[in-house]
Amino acid sequence: MLSLEVKRYILDFKFSARTSRGEMKDRKVWFLKLTDENGVTGLGEVAPIHRLSPEVVDDIPVFLEQLKTSMKKMRAPQTEAEVFEIVSSVVPLGMPSVRFGLEMALLDLMNGGQKHVFSRDIQKIQVPINGLVWMGDEAFMKAQIKAKMNEGFECIKLKVGALDFDAELQIISSLRKLSNDLVIRLDANGAFDTSDVLFKLRDLSKYNIHSIEQPIMPMQPEAMELVCNRSEIPIALDEELIGINNSRDRVDLIQDLKPHYLVLKPTLHGGFNSVKEWIDLANIHGVNWWITSYLESNIGLNAIAQFTSLYPENKEFHGLGTGGLYHNNITSPIVVSNGYFTYAKSNVWGDV
Repeated sequence: MLSLEVKRYILDFKFSARTSRGEMKDRKVWFLKLTDENGVTGLGEVAPIHRLSPEVVDDIPVFLEQLKTSMKKMRAPQTEAEVFEIVSSVVPLGMPSVRFGLEMALLDLMNGGQKHVFSRDIQKIQVPINGLVWMGDEAFMKAQIKAKMNEGFECIKLKVGALDFDAELQIISSLRKLSNDLVIRLDANGAFDTSDVLFKLRDLSKYNIHSIEQPIMPMQPEAMELVCNRSEIPIALDEELIGINNSRDRVDLIQDLKPHYLVLKPTLHGGFNSVKEWIDLANIHGVNWWITSYLESNIGLNAIAQFTSLYPENKEFHGLGTGGLYHNNITSPIVVSNGYFTYAKSNVWGDV
C-alpha cells in the first residue's frame, strides 16, 4: 500500500517571464510525496502552466485528492515497466503534468527515495544546454544576452514574437556580430501569422539561425507542412506535439509535416514513457530532437536532467537552464557552468 501526500507550492519569478502568449509572475506546482510501507518516500512534481498546458489547472487539486485513494491500492513498483503501467492505469492521457509527476515520484521511490530518478551517479552528469533569453524591451534582452555570453554558453535561445519585428531583427543582428560560431535558436511560441511567416523566416535566415520553434500556431497542418517545406530556417515543433498521444497519430504528424526537430517536454507531453516513444519515432524517421524543461522547480528539473543524460549520443543543446528563475526555488546541488547542466559535489537538497 502506498500513501500519497500532496503539497501545493507557488514559485515566484525573479522577473515577469514573457512569451508571445503573455506574462507570468508566479506559478503553482504540486509536490507529490509517495511513501511505501517501509517509510521510503519518492518525490514528484506536477507543474502545468495555465493556458499553455492541455489540462485545466484548476481541476488538478481535485484529481490529486482522488489519486490519494487510487494509490492506496498499489504496491511499490520494482521496475520502470511497472511504474509506467501504474501511471497509465490511474491518470488519464489528458493530464500529462500529473502523469509526469507520478512517474517521477514512483521512480524515485523505486530507487530508494534519494532523488536519483534515473541515475545513481549524478556527479557524472554533464548535459550541454542553451542559454535562454526572455522577451522584454531591447535593453532587457541585450543585458540577458551579455550575461549568457559571459557565462560561457555556446548556444543562445531567444524568445521572439512579442516585440516589433524590426527591433527583434536588430537584437539578433547584434548577437550574431558578437560571434560567427554561436548557435542561435529562436522560439516564436506560434506568434507569426501564416500570411507572412515565410517572409519573416527569410529575413531571420540572414543571421545563420540554427532553428526556430513553433513559428505559427499549432493545429494548422497544411500551413505547418508548407512552412516546414519552404522555410529557410529549420523548423522545430513544440506546441504542435501537445495532445498527440496515439502512436499512429505521432507517426502521421512526423511523416506529414516533416519537421527538422522535435522539442520534447516530459511535463507537457505526458511523462517520460511518452517522451521515450517520441524519441524512438524521431530516430526511426531521421528527425533530430532535444529535451526541454517546462519551468519546473529544481525537483522536476533534476528528474528531467537525469532522463536527458540517458541519451549521451544526442549532441544537441537541451533546454535545462530554468533553475535560477525563481526567488524561492528548492535548494539543490544543480549547477549550470559554462553552458552545461551538472551537479555540485555536495548533494544538499532543501525541504519540500
